[in-house]
Amino acid sequence: MYFQGNINKHTNVEQELFKDYSNYFESSAIPTINKLQNFTKYIRRQDLSRFLAKNEIFNMQLDIPGSIVECGTYMGGGALSFGQLSSINEPYNHNRKIIVFDTFEGFPEVSIEDKNDEIDYKSGDLSTHKDIYEELKTSIQLFDKNRPLNHIEKIELIKGDATKTIPAYIESNKHLMISLLYLDFDIYEPTKIAINNFITRMAKGSIIAFDELNTKNFPGETMAVLETIGINNLKLRKTKYDSYISYAIIGE
Repeated sequence: MYFQGNINKHTNVEQELFKDYSNYFESSAIPTINKLQNFTKYIRRQDLSRFLAKNEIFNMQLDIPGSIVECGTYMGGGALSFGQLSSINEPYNHNRKIIVFDTFEGFPEVSIEDKNDEIDYKSGDLSTHKDIYEELKTSIQLFDKNRPLNHIEKIELIKGDATKTIPAYIESNKHLMISLLYLDFDIYEPTKIAINNFITRMAKGSIIAFDELNTKNFPGETMAVLETIGINNLKLRKTKYDSYISYAIIGE
């Protein structure tokens, strides 16, 4: 995971590079729309690699029925990546929704399983800004203007503590099947709740992906997997694009 905000683990060199890219983007005389059309001029290779990793995982689940569930979206890039990929690769698949769970206010509560020697996490960490939820809804409205079947909702945002919103969502959506479960909560308790509630709704061949597995600063994700599925029950793989993201195919 790459993050900025009230927790920051980037090196000084990386921080300088962020500033250089920001200054370059802001000082360019090119109109904003042309900057967006030529976005690869303004992003780091790591950011493009992260998108390519998600594209690779997305393509693995294309022939599997069900929705994509993203657990933790931070600023919304993952949600819109999966939404765009779906509208490009399967524009008329109205049964594939992108369902996003997030507090949009940072971590809810932090468990003992999330403790590590380097960062003392607390409630509210990894928040962005107070209007991020409304900003993301605006982004989705723009996305909807430029896709087929845009009268049918594609991206659904579920705001709140996932330990409560996930069971409530399932209770209201008993039909739910999941083709891709992307776990990016970072912390133990919501990750465990997500796995326990969603795994039985994933057919063989579905993809479960992890953003912080085997990551020292976020031990809670690994602990949640150990206590639910069991890491030794998964044939875990890495993408060639991103060092954080790993995945497994259900039933393999």
